[in-house]
Amino acid sequence: MLRTILNAFSVADIRKKLAFTAAILALYRLGAYIPAPGVDVAAVKEIENNFTGSGILSFLNTFSGGSLSRLSLFALGIMPYITASIILQLLTVVVPSLERLQKEGEVGQQKITQYTRYLTVGLAFVQSLGYVFLFRSFGEESGTSVVGTLTFPKVFLIVIALTAGCTLLMWMGELITQRGIGNGISLMIFASIVSSLPSGLSKWWNSPDQVFIVMMPFIALAVIVAIVFVQEGQRRIPVQYAKRVVGRKMTSGGSTYLPLRVNMAGVIPVIFAASIMAFPPTIGQLLNTPAALDFAAFFEPNGWAYVVGEVFFIIIFTYFYTAVTFNPVDQADNLKKYGGFIPGVRPGRPTAEYLDRILSRLTFPGALYLGAVAALPTILISQTSANFYFGGTSILIVIGVALDTVKQLEAQLMMRNYEGFLK
Repeated sequence: MLRTILNAFSVADIRKKLAFTAAILALYRLGAYIPAPGVDVAAVKEIENNFTGSGILSFLNTFSGGSLSRLSLFALGIMPYITASIILQLLTVVVPSLERLQKEGEVGQQKITQYTRYLTVGLAFVQSLGYVFLFRSFGEESGTSVVGTLTFPKVFLIVIALTAGCTLLMWMGELITQRGIGNGISLMIFASIVSSLPSGLSKWWNSPDQVFIVMMPFIALAVIVAIVFVQEGQRRIPVQYAKRVVGRKMTSGGSTYLPLRVNMAGVIPVIFAASIMAFPPTIGQLLNTPAALDFAAFFEPNGWAYVVGEVFFIIIFTYFYTAVTFNPVDQADNLKKYGGFIPGVRPGRPTAEYLDRILSRLTFPGALYLGAVAALPTILISQTSANFYFGGTSILIVIGVALDTVKQLEAQLMMRNYEGFLK
């Protein structure tokens, strides 16, 4: 393992890519501490308690690396870009023109990426405007003035600064993808989550529950091993290709496999479910009426209603997102087009039905796995007096990004005839 790491740093090209990735991530974390223009930094520190807990604001603050609670230039984080990407991905199933672009290959994908950028700027602008008034209301509740007197020039300046910060992050993420190692957007979220690790370790060490302090490392190790095991789990469907004539050449047939992952939806269902379940406490906090507070208390983050609702929405969204990202009919048509077939299954519609049946059986345990990982922290907190909270969504993202980055680094080493990390 040590020799492999040394090999990675001994290659000049890989060393430059790693240094470039580290430099961009360092700039990202530096921008998280630069306040937006027209913002009172001292007043912002007095309302940081509004971004702790399990509300939607705490959820967004985690994915921005604490930038939102400081109202820095990168307060929006990269979430507008992720939201725009998910929206465009879902629209490709509904809008025929986007579906045709998706099937055009690289040219069509470039156009969809351009639409995603435009939508990101629009979402960032609207979200920035909402944050300005939200911080103003928080400041009025605490008796401070975060943004001062709201005039059109001041509001326009703050909104433009936050929107430009989000656009800059989008550009920086694409630079990492092109010139660095790994997916830039994913690595930025990874850096945001990992930045809160020292604070989490401090809370764990200072926890009043001594049993939890002893058991926490073993629980964390077991969760990480289980996540890696399931994330890498797949059903390999054998595919046989027949000999065919292309031009004047005869292509030889061969055998390969079609990998179907147990968790094909990734972490998207957990993000959707957490966002939906975070609305009742947030609405109760904003309305501050007896009925709204009772409704929010019923869906208390550490209660059974919250856990049941979150697991339910995770299962629903897992089936939905898997159906959007993997189309058995298209896969069957592509196999038939290139002369491939599954042994024992007729090409065409029988192949699509066979793939759909296997996918349905794989999706259910995958959905239960996502629900278990998301609900484990809530159950752990309710059964102990620990104040260290580690979100299931954060764990999934951190492990998933780490695995993907290691695979890309190993691919770079294998291209240069070096032994990879995964043996």
